[in-house]
Amino acid sequence: MPEADPPPADLHGLSLDAIAARAAAAPTAPVHSWNPPFCGDSGMRIAADGRWFHQGDPINRPAMVRLFARLLRRDGDGYRLVTPVEKLAIAVDDLPFLAVEMTGEGRGRARRLAFRLSTGDLVVAGPGHRLLLADGPPALEVRPGLHARLARPVYYELAELALDEADDPPGLWSDGAFFPFDAA
Repeated sequence: MPEADPPPADLHGLSLDAIAARAAAAPTAPVHSWNPPFCGDSGMRIAADGRWFHQGDPINRPAMVRLFARLLRRDGDGYRLVTPVEKLAIAVDDLPFLAVEMTGEGRGRARRLAFRLSTGDLVVAGPGHRLLLADGPPALEVRPGLHARLARPVYYELAELALDEADDPPGLWSDGAFFPFDAA
């Protein structure tokens, strides 16, 4: 799979249209349609802080992490790295991704929110990428069955935006979808 343009170091200086275009153009593997035999454990782990490890050593090459992240899917009660010919278990301490940065444009129903993951991938919250702000720890749906935990500063930014909007119930709009905050 060819490598796309490297992700931006951060989201600042990019319009939401540019971020959405980069997110849509990112290469994706059709892991949901592959059904290879299970081959065992990969020896890999994703820590709660978003770092990836192989046999206890950190994977320090961002391009490798991005490649593995695109081969990740959730199967039943576990996570798997999937290729057309093999499926390997991978340990995930919390959620497989971490949303480390957020930017937005607009207000109310016209708002769009974009997130950069610790893998460098970009996600625009909306109907296909739900923000989960109620009934549990805050997260962002990256792909079906795969979520990113919202880093604390990102969550606080979202909470501040929601307080400024004064919706009832409290929540946020992004890309035409409303995401309520937990009442607690």
